[in-house]
Amino acid sequence: MSTIAEFRVPAAETALSATFEAVPSVRFELEASVSKTLPSLWVSGVERETIEDAFAGDSSVEAFELVTRSEERLLYDIESSTAQAFYDKLLSSDGSLLEGHGCDGWWQYKMRFRSREALVETHERLENDDITVDLSRVTDISRMTTGNSRLTPEQHEALTAAFERGYFQIPRQISMEELAAELGISHQALSERLRRAYGTLVDAEVQPANEQTNS
Repeated sequence: MSTIAEFRVPAAETALSATFEAVPSVRFELEASVSKTLPSLWVSGVERETIEDAFAGDSSVEAFELVTRSEERLLYDIESSTAQAFYDKLLSSDGSLLEGHGCDGWWQYKMRFRSREALVETHERLENDDITVDLSRVTDISRMTTGNSRLTPEQHEALTAAFERGYFQIPRQISMEELAAELGISHQALSERLRRAYGTLVDAEVQPANEQTNS
């Protein structure tokens, strides 16, 4: 059964340490992505000229490009072999990155793993590379269902993964094929789990109203 883990690692042992030191107020957010390549970075808390000077002076950054900007944030594509190597280690045991943030010299992550064993493998891999892992929370998805839930653990897992990975967003952030691959099941199995989960949830909402009408 899938496991959700929340943890942080120091930038000094991964990437962009010099940028954090040069601009203490900077905050990063990894853009949602299903790719195995390094995600783009949303940057806030700093002006464009300041962050680009910091990137230029950071030995872990080989190249950077502004993709777009909003009133409060800047989106950059970053080329960094150091960051890519770390990202590869994170995902090498079929982990899926749900959230990623950087501030105060730390990178904070929320990830889903297919099993506790996959989480342990990732933790050991990072520790063996002298990367400190500060684990704050580990939750088995099967335990996230309440005692009154009518969903099976497998249905709950499928719905949770679909929601977290943007399957229900418009436009969709992940295809059913990609989501099924992350869960380690077939496209057909995922489709069936989601359909049954939809039916259960709709029944839970509609049935009480019908019972009141018939009473």
